[in-house]
Amino acid sequence: MKIPFLKRPFDFAVSLLGLIITLPLWMLFALLIWMEDGRPIFYSQRRVGKDGKVFKVLKFRTMIKGADKMGVWTNENDPRITKVGKFLRRTALDELPSLLCILKGDMSFVGPRALVVEEQKLLEKEIPGFEKRLKVRPGLTGLAQIYNPDDNPYKKLELDQKYIENMSFWLDIKLILLSLWNTLSCKWDRREGKKMQKWIS
Repeated sequence: MKIPFLKRPFDFAVSLLGLIITLPLWMLFALLIWMEDGRPIFYSQRRVGKDGKVFKVLKFRTMIKGADKMGVWTNENDPRITKVGKFLRRTALDELPSLLCILKGDMSFVGPRALVVEEQKLLEKEIPGFEKRLKVRPGLTGLAQIYNPDDNPYKKLELDQKYIENMSFWLDIKLILLSLWNTLSCKWDRREGKKMQKWIS
């Protein structure tokens, strides 16, 4: 595995620029979330990053308050998702605050998806070698995020390993452009839901 020389400088520069450019969107989304369902505006989760390091990821809140007490897995038609949240999920704009994680160095623009701590631990027990996807910084987007819409954990591992083995600056650019297209065409989060038991039972 050879990490592209420009990866970290690229992540830092583009995330900083992205934060500046998208500041009006932050203010707009915060206002819309507050008008529909009040505060809090953001939602944080403990995720697993490179080499198993746990960090906090920040997202715009897309579900009603207390939604995490009503279940873990979600799908497109989950009644807990707010109207604003449905748009944010379809466009993946709820992930905008993750630019802070990229700027800090906990994440990269492209890499394996950072999973919730409990989900990562469960899949490591169920799928041999699942921890290998933690060799690099997790990404806002990646091969698995784009080409594994139903979140099959076996395919997730396969695609994440393929990315790690073929990392390059130009592959990152290609995946970022594909992700932008998914955002503009509202193609994110149209999946059956992460019903993990159907994959590992």
